[in-house]
Amino acid sequence: MGSGGSSAAQIPDADNIRRETGFSQASLLRLYHRFRALDRNKKGYLSRVDLQQIGALAVNPLGDRIIDSFFPDGSLRVDFPDFVRVLAHFRPVDEDTGTRDPNEPEPLNSRMNKLRFAFQLYDLDRDGKISRHEMLQVLRLMVGVQVTEEQLESIADRTVQEADEDGDGAVSFLEFTKSLEKMNIEQKMSIRILK
Repeated sequence: MGSGGSSAAQIPDADNIRRETGFSQASLLRLYHRFRALDRNKKGYLSRVDLQQIGALAVNPLGDRIIDSFFPDGSLRVDFPDFVRVLAHFRPVDEDTGTRDPNEPEPLNSRMNKLRFAFQLYDLDRDGKISRHEMLQVLRLMVGVQVTEEQLESIADRTVQEADEDGDGAVSFLEFTKSLEKMNIEQKMSIRILK
């Protein structure tokens, strides 16, 4: 297939990235090719505009928020290792989860890390809480014009009220995790092709 080769050797620091993200060598190679295809100008990094080329993000109501997650702290570019770290949150959980070494960091695709990722999509001002206003913004994105503003406000109020255990009018990360404890986040936040 041409002169680019299909070896993980062309990926800088591939072994460390694989260890950190849990991706197989084949998956990492596919992601590297995808990264390079998105990097049309061969800059070695992706910008927000590059990520907006991904069709699934363009039609996802939370697409802009997902794209924001690639650029923490106001960064304007994402390199390959950071690109893969974000995508690792969507890697399906391994079936053979057995006992893991407590000295090792929690896998990026663990339930807790998937929940942290989801939480930050709602917590726009990054204050560690999801306010009624933030909940309302997400609901507006997700349902569009199918629901009246009054109905949306009612849903936002009820959602925050049900999850808000300490009565402060907002949802903390702990309250968020408790409200989703019966939901199969591991499956809902997984993309099969990212094994």
